[in-house]
Amino acid sequence: MRRVRPGAATSRGGGTSRAAGEGRALTSVAASDTYESDSVEEPQDLPRLWHVTLSVSGPEAPLKEVRRGLEQLAHDHPFLLTSRYANDHAEIRYWEEARDLHDAAAVALRLWGEHRRTAGLPPWEIVGLEVIDRQTYHHRIAEGYGPAPATPVGVHPF
Repeated sequence: MRRVRPGAATSRGGGTSRAAGEGRALTSVAASDTYESDSVEEPQDLPRLWHVTLSVSGPEAPLKEVRRGLEQLAHDHPFLLTSRYANDHAEIRYWEEARDLHDAAAVALRLWGEHRRTAGLPPWEIVGLEVIDRQTYHHRIAEGYGPAPATPVGVHPF
């Protein structure tokens, strides 16, 4: 390893050395040259927020076990807003970030089955799914239609 005094370095190629304070000239490109163009399109694959309501139903299960399973699911996945339950059905509501409706729905349809065993959820089947974009959700709420806002947050009986 070769030691060099500050400001006395030479280029590795054996070229000329620069005096201290003398460096390569930096150039820049004005932002308007590249980014301010009418022809630039906004990317369409950016993730969006989707409000998901997943309904499941099946044979009766003890309420304590249903609640414990939903609480465990909420603990494992803090994105869950609220869950409502009875001994033979439940509803889970949450926000999903996804590229499009198809991706959000695919994730929602896997949620119950993939976490049924780890969260101790009942062996129920999915009987309903609603996926709407954020704008539609807020429009419905403002107009007084659709489900009430997902409050209070948490796991609650019907």
